Amino acid sequence: MIRTLLAALALVLAAGTAQAADKVVLMLNWYVYGEHAPFFYGKARGFYADQGIDLEIQEGRGSAMTAQAVAAGTVGFGYFDVPTMIKAAAKGAPLVSVGVLLQKSPMSVMGFTDKNIRTPDDIKGKTVATTPGDSLSQIWPFFLQKTGLQESDFKTVSGDAQTKLNAVINGQADLLLGYSMDQSMKIKDATGKDVTPILFADYGVNMVSSGIVVTKDLVAENPDLIRRFMAATTQSVEAAEKAPAEATAAVLEALPKAGKPATLQEGFERTIPLYRTDETKAERPFHVTDANMAASVALLIQYGGVAADAAPDPKAFYTNDFLPK
Repeated sequence: MIRTLLAALALVLAAGTAQAADKVVLMLNWYVYGEHAPFFYGKARGFYADQGIDLEIQEGRGSAMTAQAVAAGTVGFGYFDVPTMIKAAAKGAPLVSVGVLLQKSPMSVMGFTDKNIRTPDDIKGKTVATTPGDSLSQIWPFFLQKTGLQESDFKTVSGDAQTKLNAVINGQADLLLGYSMDQSMKIKDATGKDVTPILFADYGVNMVSSGIVVTKDLVAENPDLIRRFMAATTQSVEAAEKAPAEATAAVLEALPKAGKPATLQEGFERTIPLYRTDETKAERPFHVTDANMAASVALLIQYGGVAADAAPDPKAFYTNDFLPK
């Protein structure tokens, strides 16, 4: 009897001293769409729980706002546009990327597939919808330069993000500047018609895109949490790559209004090829090369308004140290 009581007491004491899971908030770059499937899939599969993390996923309202939330400590982790983070960090924001997931840029110019606009030369004589001042319109002149196009080769119409979409949907423009896995799916959801993106990266205009961002304070104060988070997130991405239907189903299980199953899955499947460049095709997700980051910083200096003194030390903006081997 005494042994039984002692054993029971030991169990109670063990349960009482067991460490609670770390509460982590991950804020996304935008409202949920296909690109975000791995986070929901990893949470549903228990990968974060296995690392002692109680994960809450919050929608964002643009990379700039997510960057502000992370920098202010409102949320611990952000998933958003790394070039936006670089711009903020170059101006003093205490931010650093601990994993770059999209290493091939999703920036593209896109139109309905049935219009047969598949190469830069096909843009001639067409109408392109742009949003002045956004990241795509800043890089667009470099794409024109690399492909030999002149602004006089096509007509341009301008408007905000929704106006740009409506211009293509309603036939007022043939093409728009957008992300290959995002705006293309919005157009398809609205019209049921396939969209073909012409990726900037396929014509020598590449820049890293979305990644995981934290504050430098978190790096200094809780590196173990970052390692566990990146281990779970890497596992989530790898599992989602192998099971895109199940990954997007996890999104809809958590957020039934996130989109239509078919286009949500197609959007995620369009995201997967952006995870790696030729240099990182044998690596696990998030392992970005120094060369890719340096080239991205150089492009931001030339076209994105980043000060030239950011060039000597691109490693100030990122680290691979917290990634699983």
